[in-house]
Amino acid sequence: MAFCCPICLDLLKDPVTTSCGHSYCMNCIKSFWDEEDEKKIHSCPQCRQTFTPRPVLMKNTLLADLVEELKKTGLQAAPADLCYAGPEDVACDFCTGRKLKALKSCLVCLVSYCEKHLQPHYESPSFKKHKLVDPSKKLQENICSCHDEVMKIFCRTDQQCICYLCLMEEHKGHDTVSAAAERTERQRELEVSRQNIQQRIQDREKDVKELQRDSEKIFTQLIRLIQKSSSYVKQQVRSQQETEVSRVKELQEKLEQEITELKRKDAEMKKLSHTEDHTQFLHNYPSLSALSESTSSINIRPLRYFEDVTAGVSELRDKLQDVLRDKWTDVSLTVTESPRQIH
Repeated sequence: MAFCCPICLDLLKDPVTTSCGHSYCMNCIKSFWDEEDEKKIHSCPQCRQTFTPRPVLMKNTLLADLVEELKKTGLQAAPADLCYAGPEDVACDFCTGRKLKALKSCLVCLVSYCEKHLQPHYESPSFKKHKLVDPSKKLQENICSCHDEVMKIFCRTDQQCICYLCLMEEHKGHDTVSAAAERTERQRELEVSRQNIQQRIQDREKDVKELQRDSEKIFTQLIRLIQKSSSYVKQQVRSQQETEVSRVKELQEKLEQEITELKRKDAEMKKLSHTEDHTQFLHNYPSLSALSESTSSINIRPLRYFEDVTAGVSELRDKLQDVLRDKWTDVSLTVTESPRQIH
């Protein structure tokens, strides 16, 4: 809105206008330039035009009168539905007073901007090379704690991000590359790790299906067999079945737990893979890259385990068949001898 200060997003108070044509509250632009005093160069917050020396601004009386007329009409400069930042949100660093939610964070400025204050990054050629990412609360982690410089270099010797001053001092002579180059290399490693994780997920899911299929098959055979047996044998086989089913379920639960854990690890790796901030990627990479090295919680393949189960049940089945065959032989002999006994 024409009568809204680009810094505080409120109606202009004691409006002043810079030589580049942009208007601000007197206190807002003064506070902004106070922060730039150390650089000896002052700029327009919107178009970034620089002024040397610091301009002396006078109140724009015409604009002030227009703002007063606007106030009398009861209109408000700021929209009522502005989305203000809550405790969990990333706030715009440029807003004064009550801050709006940040729309983007700039990895060059190391500042987060709301939609209004972000516009110069889209409109001014001065910001063309700036890298905008999703709002981040961790921008200060990109600043070297020793030199207050942006860390754009990765030291492979010490496995940490450093600034160019660190490179000339305590990291002099170390194996170093740009953070972007190291990110590219680690990204490739991460993709390989993800592929391994996904393959393990597929293998485990296949094992679960085969375990279920083989379990159903062998116990279907047992049920058919025990239907032909006596109640005593039926009880014994049912007891054996329940024992083996319990073992199979336990193994299946372990496999499904491992699948869930592998999927969680894959999701964390995917999230890291999509991180736009090179420094944050490299900061979190060591803890996630170790995930792919973790060993399976199951020491033996479920099918090999099930072979033992199958062998045991098959042995019981064979014994039962032998018993039934012997019984039928006895019955057959009895039937054959009965006529003789009648005579």
